[in-house]
Amino acid sequence: MLNLTCKIQNYDWGKIGLESEVAKLIDVGGHANVDQQAKYAELWMGVHPNGPSFTSEGQSLADVIKSQPAYLGQHEMGTLQFLFKVLSVRKALSVQSHPTKAQAKVLHANDPKNYPDDNHKPEMAIALTEFQLLSTPELLDFVERTEEGKKALAALCETSGAEQKSALQTIFSSIWKQPESEIVEAVRKCGERIGTKSEKSDLDNLMIRLQNEYPGDVGVFAPLLLNYFTLQPGEATFLGPNQPHAYLFGDCIECMACSDNTIRAGLTPKFKDIETLANSLEFTMSGPPYFVSKEVGKGVRLYDPPVPEFAVQRIDNNAEKLSDENASSILIVVGGQATIGGSNPNKGCCLLEAKRGAVIFLPADLTGFSLQNASSDFLAFRAYTPKTN
Repeated sequence: MLNLTCKIQNYDWGKIGLESEVAKLIDVGGHANVDQQAKYAELWMGVHPNGPSFTSEGQSLADVIKSQPAYLGQHEMGTLQFLFKVLSVRKALSVQSHPTKAQAKVLHANDPKNYPDDNHKPEMAIALTEFQLLSTPELLDFVERTEEGKKALAALCETSGAEQKSALQTIFSSIWKQPESEIVEAVRKCGERIGTKSEKSDLDNLMIRLQNEYPGDVGVFAPLLLNYFTLQPGEATFLGPNQPHAYLFGDCIECMACSDNTIRAGLTPKFKDIETLANSLEFTMSGPPYFVSKEVGKGVRLYDPPVPEFAVQRIDNNAEKLSDENASSILIVVGGQATIGGSNPNKGCCLLEAKRGAVIFLPADLTGFSLQNASSDFLAFRAYTPKTN
């Protein structure tokens, strides 16, 4: 078992100082000193070149794995297949989606600067605090939803009597491809109309918030097209390829295929690839895409999405052992403390004290994992690549 020091990402949307769960974890976990004025957005755990993890001896986890093939299961194909993260969101992330594997190869070949990987990026978010987000087109005609939809957006597009799926794709493309000056004016008018309302809905307040965070940005209209919902701690969502979404506020665990490819179209000062996003989005309409975990052992719940690269376990103080997965895994302790034990036929038994903020690499050649002396507030998450039959 290896203690890891992990990469911090100080993106502009991150929470500030110790308001950030990321900052709290890196502070108590000894990953870095916390600057109370800095923004702490993400903690990356894994081997991705944009944010590699290191052992306590200063060796990169990627190099350790290369030198110790037994640390991985054969099905892991020589490297970690996932990227594990903690996110702390202060203001909205971009309206975005992630490409399929085939799309990623083309995007990377044509534009490696903006698409640094040739891999897809399905991802799962598990809430640590109340976590607000937008995702998946909603099953209704947004023009009939609000006066803002009728008045402000009517200036940007015309809808026909087509079926909702085709209509929504037409609406999205029409709005996002308008000249910037027209978008800015429509956003302004929308804000004025909402401002005159004596009673504002949650949706109204969200649109005002987005307008304040990203003035004149077309992404302000995203709540009229996508489900707006809140995950409670322990609840999860899975976001597959070409599924539009935007994280809005809160803290979460996130796991994904090992990729940093993002197609952005709004709520961001970064590069926007509206044409690619509009042409690739999956416009399957539904309610909020909750992903339900299942209990797989005492004190252990499994989040097992329909992709081969990753699964995540939630482990609390009631757990007495961890499953043998014949795969490497990364475990982060987000609450309390416990002693983790494991054994290797050639190296014997080992024990490791794991406290809040600790990030631990568990090699595939260790088995018989035990959890001992767990405090009442112990909580950890473990990511790994499942072995399929």
